[in-house]
Amino acid sequence: MKIATFRWQGARHVGLVSADGSSVEPFALDAAQAELGALPLIEAQAAGKALPAGSGRRLALADVALEAPIPRPRRNIFCVGRNYHEHAKELADSVFKPNKGDVASYPIVFSKVPECVIAPGDAIELPGAAVSEQIDYEAEILVVIGRGGKNIPASRALEHVWGYTIVNDVTARDVQMRHQQWHLGKSFDTFCPMGPWLVDAAECDATATRIRCHVNGELRQQAHTRDLIFDIPTLIETISRGITLYPGDLIATGTPAGVGLGFDPPRFLRAGDTVRIEVDGIGTLENPVR
Repeated sequence: MKIATFRWQGARHVGLVSADGSSVEPFALDAAQAELGALPLIEAQAAGKALPAGSGRRLALADVALEAPIPRPRRNIFCVGRNYHEHAKELADSVFKPNKGDVASYPIVFSKVPECVIAPGDAIELPGAAVSEQIDYEAEILVVIGRGGKNIPASRALEHVWGYTIVNDVTARDVQMRHQQWHLGKSFDTFCPMGPWLVDAAECDATATRIRCHVNGELRQQAHTRDLIFDIPTLIETISRGITLYPGDLIATGTPAGVGLGFDPPRFLRAGDTVRIEVDGIGTLENPVR
């Protein structure tokens, strides 16, 4: 099952995407519910309720404007750093040099503010040289929590997953290094493109899929989720230790090698670039840089 949030005739809607990805059927939601995107549906299912009825009208995807599936998460997005072996190595070999490249015993977890989420096709906005000149891309798979809980064991973690989507964890590298923490450099406006839709766990097994990122058509990142240092169940177990997770919470699982910082010299984003991320079983997320 794929659920999309989209604009049509000047209003936001949420709908069920057809199996072939060519059309979407809006759910019968009121305007206040639709403004929250897919979030009310996830919360309703967690409470044991059925999905709302469909409108009975099918719209061609080409005739609607896709938005981020959850346009404004209820709280910060949990994010994981240095979670692919080759990415950890490329950072160790770069000017960043975190922890001299040692793989940590525990996941590195930080967050991005909800307000940085943007839609497929929306522009990633460069903040200007006075703020940052080192804007980087990071292709990632995003976990969507479907059933809440605290102290969730890894052995039961996937039971708490509703499904997945794609995010670009855009990062201001100089800000990240300057402040010796990651929240500020990860949370600029427009620094979290998300989409194209949510795919439920019955349709996509993100523990066994591939992720790729192209910049201006050039393949920069490519990996399989079996290359994760800390797999998805481990991430859920770690983040839920002492912290209650709620339906609709989001966990970005880390990015593969091939980020701009990893090149010599680094290859940061510039105005006019286009970043396209593809994940098998989910779809494609593409955004221009302005």
